[in-house]
Amino acid sequence: MPYPSRVRIVEVGPRDGLQNEKKTVPVEIRVELIKALAAAGLKSIEAGSFVSPKWVPQMAGTDAVLQRLTRAAGVSFPVLVP
Repeated sequence: MPYPSRVRIVEVGPRDGLQNEKKTVPVEIRVELIKALAAAGLKSIEAGSFVSPKWVPQMAGTDAVLQRLTRAAGVSFPVLVP
């Protein structure tokens, strides 16, 4: 079986990793994490999810996270929209 010529790696830690934490991580800390991942060279970083804070309180403020991120060439910040 031939391997693909390219793969796309999407870092999901700021969403999938944080959504299961017992304590809510503040928006500014989430922004710092995403900026650090981008500075480390990651090109696609899932920044959060637009879900009800009633069901996933850790994802509250995803809109604020996106507003605080600076766009950089070649870096994307997708979000989960169920």
